[in-house]
Amino acid sequence: MAQRKQQKDVFQRLADTGEEALHKLIAELPGGTKVAGAANSLIGRVDELTKRVRSLDPLERRVADLERRLDALSKSSPPARRAPARKPAAARPRKPASG
Repeated sequence: MAQRKQQKDVFQRLADTGEEALHKLIAELPGGTKVAGAANSLIGRVDELTKRVRSLDPLERRVADLERRLDALSKSSPPARRAPARKPAAARPRKPASG
């Protein structure tokens, strides 16, 4: 167990060193700070989008459940009969005005 902890510490130190070196390298490049800013902005937007997509899962489940219930209801009830459509009253011929 102690050896595993040491390995974790070594890997963590390597990762931290690699991150620091990468940050320094990006900062030294012309336009590197703009690229880093854009990357950080992109990360934030992707995180926000991920949260929004996750919030859609319960809604999709509810819609699927409602569709199943609607299908079950429409299959179990007999088709409703429609009342015959009213026919418009026949136009009565007008009497000519006497004049």
